[in-house]
Amino acid sequence: MNNKYHESWSPILKPLFAQDYVRKLSHFVQEERKQYKVFPPENLVFNAFKLTSFPDIKVVILGQDPYHNDGQAHGLSFSVPEGISFPPSLKNIFTELVSDIPGFFYPKTGDLTNWAKQGVLLLNATLTVRAHQAASHQKMGWEEFTDSIIKKISEEREGVVFLLWGSYAQKKSIFIDPSKHLILKSVHPSPLSVYRGFYGCKHFSQTNSYLLQQGVKPIDWQID
Repeated sequence: MNNKYHESWSPILKPLFAQDYVRKLSHFVQEERKQYKVFPPENLVFNAFKLTSFPDIKVVILGQDPYHNDGQAHGLSFSVPEGISFPPSLKNIFTELVSDIPGFFYPKTGDLTNWAKQGVLLLNATLTVRAHQAASHQKMGWEEFTDSIIKKISEEREGVVFLLWGSYAQKKSIFIDPSKHLILKSVHPSPLSVYRGFYGCKHFSQTNSYLLQQGVKPIDWQID
């Protein structure tokens, strides 16, 4: 299991893995994999925790579910692997970046690994999904697991920026101490809501301004 996440996460993840509900969740996912195609692949379920170490977290971008179509999900919220077409929300994120960050140009890849390696934890609330069935693994225990992660980040770190897009993500603000961290909220970048406040939210430049105020190196948002 340990090669699936960065060692710095062990003190947080190991006690969670020992919990009854996580054992049941693990059994559920294993049974699902026997009967159906499940995304992301098993070795990438904890990819966010592999690419971003706990002490390096600067930003948390919270998604809801992994993408459920072939080849899209690789364990990072909103991200898709090299060569995969951009889902609509990711296109809209890049459009906002073009208008928000001077010099940012629209990327050729939707792979956000470069962000993850700089300290952007790309965390979905639910970490697996049955192929072509959105939300099929919700309410099986993942949300409790990832809520615990958010609480730990809030308690044990300082000066982290939480980007909460859409009502689902915004509900997670109850786990975050606003006296220690910056919480930025907006509508979801999906085509249904993007024109109601995601475009023009300037979350990326606000994030970097805050990090600079904390004496922390800002994020280079350019993907390629």
